[in-house]
Amino acid sequence: MPRSAPISRLVVALLLSCALLAGATACGDSDGGGTQAAGSASPGPTTSAQQQKWAKARFAANAGLAAGAAYQWIVKPYRAGKFKKGADGRTFAVVKAGVAGAFTYNRLKAAADNAKGDPLLAKAVAPLTAGIASLKEVATRLGKGEAGAGDVGAFESVINSIKDAGRSAGAEVRNKVPSTSQLSG
Repeated sequence: MPRSAPISRLVVALLLSCALLAGATACGDSDGGGTQAAGSASPGPTTSAQQQKWAKARFAANAGLAAGAAYQWIVKPYRAGKFKKGADGRTFAVVKAGVAGAFTYNRLKAAADNAKGDPLLAKAVAPLTAGIASLKEVATRLGKGEAGAGDVGAFESVINSIKDAGRSAGAEVRNKVPSTSQLSG
């Protein structure tokens, strides 16, 4: 019976990661960046000041979710040694990190799109788009268990840069750990 426990944990982790990854991937397709109203029935901001206010709020929300996911499921487990070969719970930690990496990339991309609605925020975030794009490959390496200190550092660096850019433009970003339903849907 001792051999069935790790296999069952692996199967559960694999099924959970597939469900979460599929949801995180679909998450970006549903809102199209989140900067425009879906149709004429949806009320939208009418003035430029209102549009900028909503752009900052959306930016802060998306960047906060990205920061929370990266810290909770990538940075913290890495520092605790959960990604090292032979570590207890490594497989599950790697799977969660891969899903969190995809989610973080998706939310940072949405935050960069939201920033375009505010001129000051757009100028602050524009230089960071290349760093955000590079996280897509890092998320893939995390999911495969091939991530190292540099990969985790890339997430930390981009998140800190986004937070600094938001702060300089008046859009304070606070870490918000997403729920499982947010990760999957």
